[in-house]
Amino acid sequence: QVQLVASGGGLVQAGGSLRLSCTSSGRTFSNYHVGWFRQAPGKDRTLVIAIAVSGDVSYSADSVKGRFTGSRNNAQNTVYLQMNSLRPEETAVYSCALRRVGTLQYGFWGQGTQVTVSS
Repeated sequence: QVQLVASGGGLVQAGGSLRLSCTSSGRTFSNYHVGWFRQAPGKDRTLVIAIAVSGDVSYSADSVKGRFTGSRNNAQNTVYLQMNSLRPEETAVYSCALRRVGTLQYGFWGQGTQVTVSS
């Protein structure tokens, strides 16, 4: 059974930074691409950044390019989301998910961490 635990969320002022972490257990982490998603109240969940097995960022949403970066440490089964210049509209629950190499769907999800950006 896979467990994904996200952490690092909190309250930050607009323009501030946060670094989220997501740690996986129960699977060979290096066999999975990782996605960071966010869901604001009343809105759909959207993909923010996707990080390939290699550690390359394979996707960044247009709204976060130049401000958010993703990275991973396969030895520690951990992926990171560095968020800079945060905006109030980015208040959301941020969660990570795993997608097995060669598949199209994210099959394992973490519980998410709340990020609140005050104006």
